[in-house]
Amino acid sequence: QVQLVESGGGLVQTGGSLRLSCTASGRFSGTYAMGWFRQAPGKEREFVVAVGWRGGENTYYRDSVKGRFTISRDTATNTVYLQMNNLKPEDTAIYSCAAGPWPLARATMVIAWGQGTQVTVSS
Repeated sequence: QVQLVESGGGLVQTGGSLRLSCTASGRFSGTYAMGWFRQAPGKEREFVVAVGWRGGENTYYRDSVKGRFTISRDTATNTVYLQMNNLKPEDTAIYSCAAGPWPLARATMVIAWGQGTQVTVSS
């Protein structure tokens, strides 16, 4: 069983920045990708970003966050970080860390979820 613990999130104004982190423990496979999905009120959950755990820094971003969000990983601590810059009100959502096989672009590929953290961007 894999456990994911998130931290970060909060309230910022438009154009501000936040950083999320997620640490994996338990039966975490070195072949798993890690990343984030988000769900805004009244909307379906959507993929945001993922990073491959082996084979180099493979990353995959949804188009709307490219150039603003950056994912990175620390293999020594099984931790991934999401730096979110130039935040917009439409980024407001609950962000959930996820782990599973690459490219982790669909919720059906996720084998473990974090507890979720609220990101709110005020206009």
